[in-house]
Order: sequence, then C-alpha cells, then structure tokens
Amino acid sequence: MRTVALPVAYMPLVDAAPLIVAREMGFDHAEGISLDLRPAPSWSSLRDMLAFGHVDAAHLLSPVPVAMALGLGGIATPLSAVSVLSLNGNVIGVGSQLAERLADQGYDFDFSDAAAAGAALAKAAGDVLVFGVPFPFSMHVELLRYWVAGTGLASKQVEIRTVPPPLMAQALAGGEIDAFCVGEPWGSFAVDDNVGALLLPGKAIWTCAPEKVLAVRNHWAENEPHLLGALMRAVWRAGRWLSNADSRTTASEMLSRKTYLNVSPELIDRALMGEFTISARGEQRRVKGFVEFYDGAATFPWRSQAKWIAHQLALRNGIDVSTAERQAARVFRSDLYRRELFGLGAETPGASEKLEGALPVSTAVASTNGSLILPPNVFFDRRIFEPTG
Repeated sequence: MRTVALPVAYMPLVDAAPLIVAREMGFDHAEGISLDLRPAPSWSSLRDMLAFGHVDAAHLLSPVPVAMALGLGGIATPLSAVSVLSLNGNVIGVGSQLAERLADQGYDFDFSDAAAAGAALAKAAGDVLVFGVPFPFSMHVELLRYWVAGTGLASKQVEIRTVPPPLMAQALAGGEIDAFCVGEPWGSFAVDDNVGALLLPGKAIWTCAPEKVLAVRNHWAENEPHLLGALMRAVWRAGRWLSNADSRTTASEMLSRKTYLNVSPELIDRALMGEFTISARGEQRRVKGFVEFYDGAATFPWRSQAKWIAHQLALRNGIDVSTAERQAARVFRSDLYRRELFGLGAETPGASEKLEGALPVSTAVASTNGSLILPPNVFFDRRIFEPTG
C-alpha cells in the first residue's frame, strides 16, 4: 500500500512520545501514512508551522488552540484539538540558592504536597520570584498561577518569563530565573547540571491536567478526513503501546536518539517510570503515573478541560467567561475522537464533559464498552470547577 507523507511538528519532550512511537513502531505505515516528524526550536515557531500550513498536525500545548479561539496571541487560525496526547508530565524546580534556603528551613521536599511546597517557597523566596515557562499559553502557566493564587506565594510578586525548554537549566544557572515549570526531561536536566532541585510534579497541583494535544487546522480536518483518521488511529495505538510498562524502556531508547531528544535514555526513563532524582544529593522520589498516554481515557478531549483553560484565560484577559467557555468547548473535538476511533476498541465515555476536580478516587463511568474507570481528578485545593458557559 502506498503511504502518504504527513508533516507533523513536535517539541523535543518526553510527552512527544506518542508521535515518535507511532513512527518508530510502524503504527503510521499500518494506517497508510508516513509521519514526517519535524522538531521545532520553540513553541511559538511550532504554533506558526501549524497555523500557516507548513505542517498538517502538531504536538501542541493544550491552551494554545483555546487561546487562539479566544483571539489571544495574535494568530486566529481555527484549530481543533482532536485528542489529548498526554496528561500531566511537568515539573516545578528551583535554583540551587532557593533549594538551599528551603533545606535550611527544614523543608523535606516531599514532592507531593503542593500547599506545603507553596508555603515553604513563600518563606524562602525574596519579595520577587521569577519563574521560567516554555510559553505564555501553556499548562505550565495555568498550573503555576493556580498554585500561586492558592498558597502563601500569593503575597509575593511573581513574574513569569518565557524560556525554551532545552534552555531552562541555562537560564537558571545564569540567574535569569529563580525557578521554573517545564516538561521532562528538562527539569531533570537542570538537576543533573547541578543548577537546581525539583520541588513538585505538576500532577500535585491538578492530577488530570491535559498537557499536550494533537492539533490540526479545522480546514485540513474538514478536507482530509481520511488522513485525519489515519493519524488519530496511529497515535492512539502508540499511546496504548506506551501504557504497557514493558514498553517504556524501549520507548526511552527511541526518544533519546539524536534525531529526537538527544539526551541519555536514563534521563527520559525517570519521567516514563516516575522515578525521580530531585537534587544533586541524589534524593529520590516516586510519582505514580507522572505522565499518562492512555489509561483512564487519558486521550479523550473532554470539553470541560477546554472550558477550564478558557475560564482561567478569560479571567486574566478581561473576556466574558461564559462566552469564552462556549467557544473553547468547540475546540476540543470529542465528536471527531468518537468518529475516528470507533471500532478500534477505544473506551470512550458516554459524556463529553465532566466536573473537573470532582473525583477524589477512581470511578467507573458510562462508556462504549462499559468498563471505563476514570482516575482520581482533584486540584490541590480540592476546589471543583463548574463551567458557567
């Protein structure tokens, strides 16, 4: 069967794994396509590659297509998030000086209690705290702002600066930032570079944060439904393959190659296995399900996830919240997900929205095959998000 080359942009991060695995394991060829994976140097360039038609699809920060739908960021090309590529996968880290102050005041870096970490960091930091993040419209920013607002850090002047992920350790070493929120392996890279320590996984702030999405232009999705379906099926199969614990060592080796992330497999293994070295002293912490690619309908684009993102963006940018939520709901395409993955055995929920933050324990829900169990979905402050739009 002749394959159709499909240009797809990605950032060199662990959570690009579904795309890389789809190519390396041949899931793309099985669907009649050949993924032409193109790395981007920054999130702004990746967004532009997709918006201006240089690629047909992209590994994209989940808030980007929502922000574009709300008229934020200067580019208004309509995009669809046809599936979530990964849940969670970020880390918050601090520079060496802040890490020493935290240790001196007796903080134990438990790597799980976001409220305690915020209180300790507020005590250790100066009046101004500068965080590095990869992009202004990102889950990194949304998690940081949500965490800051709900802890003692709210009393500080917090500045957020954009730094490309591979340069985060360098910015920390140069004193340009005091701390960061970034996707792996770049947080662990800062630890191994002896310039910082890890304080929290993003999962400690929201257990089910949609981190990256598979995004396409609406126009392309409408005009190339067969290619869209082939792409979605190949990526979904890659996520299912990644959910097998026995696959992850192989995946680490794939991602580590010079063509992709160009770092050691051991560094990638930490995120995939949830086994972290959080400081230069070699302290170890374990995070079950640090990044999720499949289980618990992880890839389903819940419209309520889009609404939560829109709610936060609208409040900060003076946009009517109800209108923003309705616009955002149209970006996360649960309808296309159901249509293109029907018949594959994909366990899809009966509903397209849920109350984000309302599941303290794993819960069975109505689904296509009747066996879907959603994982705990809570915010660190135990608030429940109820959309208004």
